[in-house]
Amino acid sequence: MNNIRDSGFFLPEINSEMMLPFYLSEVAAGFPSPADDYIDKKMDLNEHLIRNPTATFFVRAYGDSMQDANIQSGDILIVDRALDAANNSIVIAVFNGELTVKRLKQAGNKLFLMPENKDFPKLEVTEDTSFEIWGVVTYIIHKASL
Repeated sequence: MNNIRDSGFFLPEINSEMMLPFYLSEVAAGFPSPADDYIDKKMDLNEHLIRNPTATFFVRAYGDSMQDANIQSGDILIVDRALDAANNSIVIAVFNGELTVKRLKQAGNKLFLMPENKDFPKLEVTEDTSFEIWGVVTYIIHKASL
């Protein structure tokens, strides 16, 4: 894990607990609805966003190759190394020495790292490729735009 820490990744602070108010009433994304104005319980985001604390790290995305997957430059990705990558998983991978976030795609017996932006090429993983999956992206945190 020191290797991850030294490379600019950051690990979740699991020992701390930060309980924030959690409103029980839902927010309508369509037509407005009357809201209940009381808070019923507290919520710790670590409990909801991190399933495997010792295998989880955060990394900031840059670039726009995954914009159609709702990953924007500057977003923070929550990555779980304990999960097995499956076809169509969004993964953090090392491809020929470069760290990248892409969608893993299997087509027949070929393996690709697919961008989610038509302006970027797909990357085929071959026997000659230096390739390693570091983890599966489980959540994307980005700022609400104004």
